[in-house]
Amino acid sequence: MENVFKYYEFSDFFIDKSEAFSGEEICYTELNSEHFLIFKKNNLKGKDTYDLYVSKFSSKKEIGVKPPEILELLVNDYDKSIPEHRVVLRKYLY
Repeated sequence: MENVFKYYEFSDFFIDKSEAFSGEEICYTELNSEHFLIFKKNNLKGKDTYDLYVSKFSSKKEIGVKPPEILELLVNDYDKSIPEHRVVLRKYLY
């Protein structure tokens, strides 16, 4: 997953203080000034899994601080080896 985060220029992970992501660690990449893709890291039984969301905030400074204006789950338990998951990610970035 580290390659996915680097390739698509996601931010470093940080703790969500808005509770919109259950206080878990999140990272984001900017689609435009108000829309962002966000990965939420889940640690289940010692294994990290990631959920992919599309969201809308007034600015990137609000991510992890305030709840998003719009939040939609795109992929639950993202797996880079599943072609459909990769297609969803690329759909938003290209």
